Amino acid sequence: MNRRPLSIAAAALLLALPLLPVPDFWITQLNYIGLFSLVVLGLVLLTGVGGLTSFGQAAFAGVGAYATAYLTTVLGLSPWLGLAAGLALTLVLALVIGMLTLRMSGHYLPLATICWCLALYYLVGNLDELGKYDGLLGLPPITLGDFSFQSERRIYGLIWLAALGAAVAVTRLLDSRPGRIMRALNTNRGGGATMPEAMGASTFRHKLVMFVVAALLASVSGWLYAHMQRSVNPSPFGIKFGIEYLFMAVLGGIGTVGGAFTGAALVKLAEDQLKVWLPLVFGGSGNYEIIVFGIVLVLVLRFAPEGLWPPLSRWLARRLPAPARRLVDEHAPRLSARSHPARGTALLDVRSIRKQFGGLTAVDDISFTIRAGDIVGLIGPNGAGKSTTFNLVSGVLPLTRGEVELLGQRVDGRGSRAIARAGLSRTFQHVKLVPDMTVLENVALGCYLRTRSGTLAAMLGTDRAEEARARAEALRQLRRIGLADQAFELAGNLALGPQRLVEIARALASDPSLLLLDEPAAGLRHQEKQALAEVLKQLKAEGLSLLLVEHDMDFVMKLTDRIVVMEFGRWLMEGTPAEVQASPAVRAAYLGADE
Repeated sequence: MNRRPLSIAAAALLLALPLLPVPDFWITQLNYIGLFSLVVLGLVLLTGVGGLTSFGQAAFAGVGAYATAYLTTVLGLSPWLGLAAGLALTLVLALVIGMLTLRMSGHYLPLATICWCLALYYLVGNLDELGKYDGLLGLPPITLGDFSFQSERRIYGLIWLAALGAAVAVTRLLDSRPGRIMRALNTNRGGGATMPEAMGASTFRHKLVMFVVAALLASVSGWLYAHMQRSVNPSPFGIKFGIEYLFMAVLGGIGTVGGAFTGAALVKLAEDQLKVWLPLVFGGSGNYEIIVFGIVLVLVLRFAPEGLWPPLSRWLARRLPAPARRLVDEHAPRLSARSHPARGTALLDVRSIRKQFGGLTAVDDISFTIRAGDIVGLIGPNGAGKSTTFNLVSGVLPLTRGEVELLGQRVDGRGSRAIARAGLSRTFQHVKLVPDMTVLENVALGCYLRTRSGTLAAMLGTDRAEEARARAEALRQLRRIGLADQAFELAGNLALGPQRLVEIARALASDPSLLLLDEPAAGLRHQEKQALAEVLKQLKAEGLSLLLVEHDMDFVMKLTDRIVVMEFGRWLMEGTPAEVQASPAVRAAYLGADE
């Protein structure tokens, strides 16, 4: 037994409520909760998952509402054409606004969302064609053939079909190829843009997709609202409602689909009751509920920062049947693989690279070559420039001067995404996993360049066959490094050693020709280092080439074929482990004296 039948039964009961003898007031309240939930679902995706704070979603609801209002009242067209026009206009506006604002960071992005929300609000409030602040009246009801959604009980079904459909679509999206990248973008949860870019994904494009999806969900809500109210005016689409939507998301649980409905329900029901009781308490009329909401928000941020739905869902989880585990089809067809060079072929050629930060030269005239099948170590004292060299080779930092060739192809200046596509993958000095994703999902991130399904396919569920192939590949890589038995564990629950192995598995899932490991043994215990060394030896035996930055000399000397030594950003020497150990120059660099 699992929760799926219970979820279907709950959704069916919710949709059937208008057919039951429940008060009309319940239906009205649920209509508003459904409309609000549509907007808040967009914020769950945009703000909760992507970490992009927006106060402007109410404006996109206004675009959907005013588009259908104008077309149906002034031009006499069908509400369904109004929906299409509203979505098209919202799409264009979201793309333009997103292109202009989503490269902003820090407090600039929230401020920008406030600005364009105010701009759209005052625009519609000052256009004679849109009735100025009085709005447009007499919108026709939505009809489907001879069936009219004029009454609240009838439009209820349309509202909740849209809300539940959006919830399913967002859930599918988050469990998909683009969704995994989106979940990795939040700097508080997934490490930001560096890791997704190293997997070959455009972080800006995924931010823009989240922004557009959130705007379209708000537009659908505005369309339904307009035809339910049969009139529109600017008031419900101003900055006040933009703040309220964000408050609903935070209160319910900003990173969860269930939190969107929880927050919308709590705020709507509480607001109606507070409007009745607070004037009696304070002895006069006023928007006292805003004061209460402000206090509640501070308390929630202080004592329940994850919102109310996550603890509620955990409480329910202890009392409901366990969810059915999504099995991995290990017999799914394999993903496409690149052809790898023969052992001994020149794989990476680094020629006279240099990196300056203002007047500081961090890397100066470094050159080395890696051949297929080799493990090459890059070592040096602290501050020698090893990690900077690593970032120059992998495209995280641009070169000041020099050239980098991968498989005979110039890759310097092309960025980490292009270099990933060329066959280079990497791990990070500080582990970059998404802690609230499973180990399997984290490794599946590495399959990004080997899969093709996009956002629409994910939301419609037509990507499931490709997803099965990606999950099977992720499990194969976990088995390759000895962590298959922890595939369904949350990555944040693992110790540091297994987390570093998961990073290696994720890099391997991209089918690289060259793997770069940035201090993989850092912080590991002796047994964990031994386990890591066995994995790397196995990878070498399979013909994989590795470039290794590491401080643990014993670890490096036992693994590598050749070692490049750096000091103060310059090339010091290159040779076999034995030659490096015997070098007086290397001993002087590490010990500060020539012995």
